[in-house]
Amino acid sequence: MELERFLFTSESVTEGHPDKVADQIADAIVDDIVSKDPCGRVAAEAFVHTGIVHVAGQITTACYCDIPKVVRQVVRDIGYVESKMGFDADTCGVLVSFDEQSPDIALGVDLALECKEGGMATDDEIEKMGAGDQGIMFGYACRETEELMPLPIQLAHKLCRKLAFARKSEILPYLRPDGKSQVTVEYDNGEPIRIDSVVVSSHHKASVDMKTIREGILEKVIKEVVPADMMDSKTKIYINPTGRFVVGGPLADTGLTGRKIIVDTYGGMAPHGGGCFSGKDPSKVDRAAAYAARYVAKNVVAAGLADRVELAVAYAIGVARPMSVSIKTFGTHHVAKETILDLIHKHFDLRPGAIIRDLRLRRPIYRQVSSYGHFGRHDLDLPWEATDKAEILRKEAGLPAAAEKVGASK
Repeated sequence: MELERFLFTSESVTEGHPDKVADQIADAIVDDIVSKDPCGRVAAEAFVHTGIVHVAGQITTACYCDIPKVVRQVVRDIGYVESKMGFDADTCGVLVSFDEQSPDIALGVDLALECKEGGMATDDEIEKMGAGDQGIMFGYACRETEELMPLPIQLAHKLCRKLAFARKSEILPYLRPDGKSQVTVEYDNGEPIRIDSVVVSSHHKASVDMKTIREGILEKVIKEVVPADMMDSKTKIYINPTGRFVVGGPLADTGLTGRKIIVDTYGGMAPHGGGCFSGKDPSKVDRAAAYAARYVAKNVVAAGLADRVELAVAYAIGVARPMSVSIKTFGTHHVAKETILDLIHKHFDLRPGAIIRDLRLRRPIYRQVSSYGHFGRHDLDLPWEATDKAEILRKEAGLPAAAEKVGASK
């Protein structure tokens, strides 16, 4: 049973955080390849440290990808352009180690078990394509925000995006690319009622005093993001609590693809299946099925079938149809859970090939979500964030039109 009153915390990191540098490099490689070869197979990982980027993995494609050029452009776009930061686009070394995708894995992706067992000869990719791996993927949606995302992670992401905006637009010109945020929200009976604490840490130039940094971040970042009516006299605000953050980015810490999977999803409010998203082409269900699960959950909540939904979808390598599809509504459902599940099976095809088709995933759309979250991004046109099936779900569930209203007032 849930506590009636509790605190919940989520964190986010900026695009200049070492792990996010690695994620963006991996996804930039995916984008470059799928822009030229939509059916290319990519599993790319990046490791970054002082003065070095090492990219490795498996790529099967007929096109050419100038990986060092892609890497340097990502690093430049993030803002690592000065050698005194210990890591910059022009002088960092780039090591490349790629092989082709394992033929044993390709066997299951190229022709699903259902086709093999049935002796089916088909050119229909939806029928042919099996899952690229086993695993459990989760989708989640709730009414806490207009994006149908949990409030803690949504605020944490917005704080980090605001930090980056203040740096790039030179509103706070002394900021550097690395940074973090953390937001703790107090809940009462499952509803967010106040902000208990806010933490923002930002990489900065050594020449600027901490008083200036703290005042600037408070006024130009925190107060412009965190709703004033959610804060009170007991809300705690910490800005660069160590007192100094001059050494940052890959100079301060190593970065690795896939090490911020909770930041990428729901901030810990919902489970994560374990596989990261970045660096993977859409044939990998770690990525594509997680996007599809969010799409399903968001439409269920937008339709008013429940106020909070967690969807779990399990796959076996080489098999097209999911092993299981299950939902949790945490007691918030407005129609029977069996009805919700029946509607999901009727209106959403969760086979890998169908997900790729329906969400139009064979496009270079991945680097843009490799920082600041893959979900709840109203600043981007993401197919898995659409609520285009909410109306038909609502009607078939027999709910009144008033149930269409979504999002929280705060």
